[in-house]
Amino acid sequence: MASTYSFDIVSDFDRQELVNALDQTNREISNRYDLKDTKTTVDLGDETITVNTDSEFTLDTVHSIMLTKATKRKLSPKIFDYGKVESASGNRVRQEIKLQKGISQDIGKKIAKLIRDEFKKVQASIQGDAVRVTSKSKDDLQQIIQRLKQEELPVALQFTNYR
Repeated sequence: MASTYSFDIVSDFDRQELVNALDQTNREISNRYDLKDTKTTVDLGDETITVNTDSEFTLDTVHSIMLTKATKRKLSPKIFDYGKVESASGNRVRQEIKLQKGISQDIGKKIAKLIRDEFKKVQASIQGDAVRVTSKSKDDLQQIIQRLKQEELPVALQFTNYR
């Protein structure tokens, strides 16, 4: 039997879970005594989250609340790419947080090289913002998944289309 098995390595997140996590964050900000009068807003755009608050101290508090709510909803903290803290009007601060989605070309090359170096009978090919891994052995594919879970990469990885 000469069949091959494959899976895709992607970096993605569930947008609805992110919306729910940010709703919970906004709810907690409006209920917490130390954040009630700060007029803090957390707005979700297409590819960014904008946090507007009165000081860097409350910005750090909002970050911790947002991370807690996101991890409870099984979202990786690696999807958040924190931008520079800017001063806004009225002695306030604003920060834009980019949402990371997709595997960049250089990270894809790093993953493919790691797979080629450690697993000789496996092929890895970069396809857009995903990496396709093919092999004749399902066991090799399982070992690759375990190995990539151990690797410290700057993006959150998911393994899809396992066939």
